Amino acid sequence: MAQEWNIRPRGHVCSICAQPFVDKKPCVSVLRETESAYERLDCHLDCWKGLARDWEPFSLWEGDYEAPSPASLKNEPVKKDTAEGLLRRLITLEDPAMQNVVYVLAVMLERGKQLVERDAKPHESGGILRIYEDRKSGDTFVVLDPRLRLDQLGQVQQQVIALLSGTHALGEPAAGAAAPA
Repeated sequence: MAQEWNIRPRGHVCSICAQPFVDKKPCVSVLRETESAYERLDCHLDCWKGLARDWEPFSLWEGDYEAPSPASLKNEPVKKDTAEGLLRRLITLEDPAMQNVVYVLAVMLERGKQLVERDAKPHESGGILRIYEDRKSGDTFVVLDPRLRLDQLGQVQQQVIALLSGTHALGEPAAGAAAPA
C-alpha cells in the first residue's frame, strides 16, 4: 500500500494535455495509488473522461479551478504560526507521535471552512484516511483519522494549544502528551 504523501498543490495545467486550466471552469482531481506513493493528477473534465486507463483512482473529485490571485502569490516576510501552517509542518515531518494533533488540526480547519473533505477510505490501522483539499490553494492533504476516544481529546487539545501558542516547540512533548491511538 502507498505510504508516501505530504502536501500536493493543485496543478495549473492539465496532467493529460498540458493545457492551462481556465478560471472558474470544471476540473477533476485524482489521487492514484502506486506501490510506494500517491500520485495526484489534475485534469480537464473532457481529458479525464477520454483517458484510457487500466487502474482505478484511490480518490476522485470534481470542482471548479480557481486561478491564484496575485495577492496569494506574494510571500509574507514574516509568517504567523496558524493552524494551517502548523498542519503543513507536521504533515511534512511525518512524526507518528503527532498523528492525533494532525487530525485535530485538520478537523479544526474543516470546521473553519478552510479545508473540505473530498474522500475517506478505511486504513489497515483501523483508522480512516481522510482526503482534504484547501479551498483557496487546492492543496491536498491525506490525514489519518486515528479514531480518537473522548477521553483522549483533552490531551490532544492541550498539545494543539501549546503548539499554536508557541509554548512548546515541535519535537518537544507537551505535558501529558499521549502516544497515538
